[in-house]
Amino acid sequence: MSAFKAIVIDKNETGQTVELRSFDEADLMDGDVTVRVSHSTLNYKDGLALTGKAPVVRRFPMIPGVDLAGIVETSSHPEFKAGDAVVLNGWGLGETHLGAYAEKVRVKGDWLVPLPAGLTAEQAMAIGTAGYTAMLCLMALERHGLRPDRGPAIVTGAVGGVGSVAVALLARAGWHVVASTGRPQEADYLKSLGAAEVIDRSELSGAARPLAKERWAAGVDTVGSTTLANVLSMTKYSGAIAACGLAGGMDLPATVAPFILRNVALLGVDSVMAPKALRLEAWGRLARELDLGKLAAMTSSVSLDQVSQAGREIVEGRIKGRVVVEIS
Repeated sequence: MSAFKAIVIDKNETGQTVELRSFDEADLMDGDVTVRVSHSTLNYKDGLALTGKAPVVRRFPMIPGVDLAGIVETSSHPEFKAGDAVVLNGWGLGETHLGAYAEKVRVKGDWLVPLPAGLTAEQAMAIGTAGYTAMLCLMALERHGLRPDRGPAIVTGAVGGVGSVAVALLARAGWHVVASTGRPQEADYLKSLGAAEVIDRSELSGAARPLAKERWAAGVDTVGSTTLANVLSMTKYSGAIAACGLAGGMDLPATVAPFILRNVALLGVDSVMAPKALRLEAWGRLARELDLGKLAAMTSSVSLDQVSQAGREIVEGRIKGRVVVEIS
């Protein structure tokens, strides 16, 4: 078909518009693979794009959506052929390249990875960039030499998408997981994912001391700002924190004390431009190591016409776990 359904973000004199409408295949961007999209997902970044709360979208009109799973329709790329099941995360999708909230996309084949064996398209999007980023964080901590016998691991923003998967992955790997959240009513949910302790995010708010009592050896931070500064000040000697989010802000009001007096490391984790070898490793491990029962328990679904509302809810902190977007 030449026309298909898509959510389109545009700009006019009064601001940003978001609508579900028909989009012509002829207007898709350059690429060597065309994919029929079956599922996408909702990440915090998608919420920012849909609401215009941050300058995620860099060109207009734009189809948002940074993740997709689907079936190759046509391909001139040597690694993919019609009928292949594929997954895509990042690479500017939904930011500079027309994205996944559409029935079709045209992309560079180098951006795609095969759908991992053992996962359905829906499960892959329940994982999405959030879960894939959580695995990249775990891998970064392991590369730094950290193991569960060193002490607890903290996860901030634990009820969110990255946080939920990080709790499940760390717990399965044997870590004593301390989950930090501003929603204490979700303690049972976090413990069902494997959290051993649940703390209120207020314990990590306020001005950070240069050094505070040592509490954890490792961590995954999705919040940034004051929260990350406090987490670093409480990290044990030679520990490390993998930072991958900025829900609390882009600033870092910290001192160098944890780094030079406790040998703490701050590990930056990027999922958007990660090289293909790292992506394949992360997706392979997710297929093997993530408890699919726990994944299902943290996942809900919306249709394409419900995405805008869900985007507002995730930015307002009203989404728990992961959200799959059913495209087809």
